[in-house]
Amino acid sequence: MPEGTRINPLRYRSIFISDVHLGFRGCQAGYLLDFLQATQCKQLYLVGNIVDLWEMRRGVYWPEAHNAVVRELLDKARAGTQVIYCPGNHDELVRGHLGAEFGNVVIRNEALHETADGLRFLVLHGDRFDSVVQCS
Repeated sequence: MPEGTRINPLRYRSIFISDVHLGFRGCQAGYLLDFLQATQCKQLYLVGNIVDLWEMRRGVYWPEAHNAVVRELLDKARAGTQVIYCPGNHDELVRGHLGAEFGNVVIRNEALHETADGLRFLVLHGDRFDSVVQCS
């Protein structure tokens, strides 16, 4: 059994992850990998800046831990977790694929999340409200 994998994972209806910045030297991918391996959920929202394409323009930095996070996300999708990816400003190039579905991973500009008790939340990355980003 891989290190960090729990025999009885923590089960959640939905998990929201934002601003991971894979590809950035300061990314703490190991902690995220531990969390992903210790949890299960029906819906997993990746809410912007999962991959830091801005930083990668300066030079590619992609250690094995970053690969492991991507593999774990794809494994969850293959196992039935619905993965919704709403890009942010650092991974804005992914917005060129809005509406695409890759296995059980869907790319959306925004998503509507409904809680177990019927409340609805709009899920999107905050860069859409950043005047510096919008005007540059």
